[in-house]
Amino acid sequence: MRLRKSTTRLVTTASTVALLATAAPLATAHGSPARNEKTLTAAPLATWQTDGIVWSVAYARGVVYVGGTFDSVRPPGAKPGQKEVARKNFAAFDAVTGKLLPCAHSFSEGEGTVRALKASPDGKVLYVGGSFGKVDDTGVASVVALNTAKCSLRADFRPAVAATVRAIDTTRTTVYLGGDFTTVDGQSRNYIASLSPKGKLLPFRADIDQPVRAVLAVPDHKKVLVGGDFEHVNGATEDSLVALNPSTGATVTSFPHWVPLYSSVKALARDKTNFYVGAEGTGAGIFDGRIAGRLSDGKMVWKDFCQGATQAIVVQRGLLYSASHAHNCVRTPGGFPDGRRRHFLVQSVSDRRILHWFPDTDDGLGEAIGPRALVMAKGILWAGGEFTTVNGRPQQGLTRFTSGPANTAPEATPQLTATSSRAGKVKLTWQATWDRDTAELTYLIYRDRVRVASLKKRSTDWELPEMTYTDSVKPGSRHRYTIAVTDGRNTTRRSKALVATAATKATAAAKAPATAPAAATAPATATKRSVGEPWWVNPFATP
Repeated sequence: MRLRKSTTRLVTTASTVALLATAAPLATAHGSPARNEKTLTAAPLATWQTDGIVWSVAYARGVVYVGGTFDSVRPPGAKPGQKEVARKNFAAFDAVTGKLLPCAHSFSEGEGTVRALKASPDGKVLYVGGSFGKVDDTGVASVVALNTAKCSLRADFRPAVAATVRAIDTTRTTVYLGGDFTTVDGQSRNYIASLSPKGKLLPFRADIDQPVRAVLAVPDHKKVLVGGDFEHVNGATEDSLVALNPSTGATVTSFPHWVPLYSSVKALARDKTNFYVGAEGTGAGIFDGRIAGRLSDGKMVWKDFCQGATQAIVVQRGLLYSASHAHNCVRTPGGFPDGRRRHFLVQSVSDRRILHWFPDTDDGLGEAIGPRALVMAKGILWAGGEFTTVNGRPQQGLTRFTSGPANTAPEATPQLTATSSRAGKVKLTWQATWDRDTAELTYLIYRDRVRVASLKKRSTDWELPEMTYTDSVKPGSRHRYTIAVTDGRNTTRRSKALVATAATKATAAAKAPATAPAAATAPATATKRSVGEPWWVNPFATP
């Protein structure tokens, strides 16, 4: 987490509250996430790994480029130190297959770190920024350009940027840089600059007082959105977010009270009608979530209030994917109460509702943030960061998720308990389980190895309801019960058998009013047995 400089300026809380009341009515009850037909699967694809931190990922012409602080990459499933291939802070992979490509340059000197990657609109050029003084044996200054066709370093793009480049965006005619620098080519440029595609410094200039961390060019609306740590732009108060004229750097739109003090804008993204903001903060009263605003007039559409610093966002097909360590989204529709960190979220762009998609990483290395970078490539979401596990299994630095049917199995098999207080009635009780990409699960009840019921229930890892089923059998008979859970495609193994004997007559407890047993439902469509997971079974077969 980053601490912003101290200030004595007060926030006008009354106007802030009024703005939020009109732009984004709060939902105080968390409840269950919405249905998730359009989300990606939460099961990660096999992906190469890094031995360090990934700070940025970008896509161009069938290739995903990865930049960060690492010395090598290794194949999927390989442990640290095994089958490593040298890659100094930069690597390239086939966007669909994930195969490591020969495109390789060594970024070194300075901090030797790649912090920003962005392709030109036509995908022919990849711009690389960070804190480095050499690419291979060529002296450079924190930003370079590569021809993507041959992965060659361009000699005509050699601006001298005096400090770290943290953000890049491009249009057909302009390359925008944001970061920690205050000079470019020896001329004053406070934390933001623009260059021609050949590296010539352009007249664009904005007076910003602290580092820039995100830049989003919006040429169709004649503006450049800028996010970062700053509090003042061009002599006026602009907390962490501003829109500038793309040619001059003059302020076009202000966003008062969108982002409070001690918070920074870390990520910007857009679709055809809206732009989206991701922020992080430190201390009381900060903002860690996401905001949607209209591109046309800069008005707020919605604002969520999840806590847990947002590092990256990307939009696809009406959904906003984010990388963060969200731990409290109780004030966001579909959200969850304060508790463990969840490092990936997806929301509807129309109403900010959190959908049921919960792959996860650990906090990992460095600052223990988890994922730090996202890019959508050929329908596959690539994520990079400092994590070392994905969904509880070893996977360092990189992972990816694709579209298709839900592909993670329910997390656990419930354990049954049984009581019998009425003649010929056995009441089974268990706690629901949950699934990372399917909200509604089907619970399959077996008596003496024959399926006798299936019950459906929605659940999340923070809401696991108690479930019951009452079986009718011959009084005094003895039976073995098991349970399995399916999401319609993947099924858990059956539970350990529970032996229960039905009562021969009603007990005293049975004379009290009883809750009606849950109704059995019709069987779901037969599930698909998964190759390579031998414990998955067909729940609709009678063994």
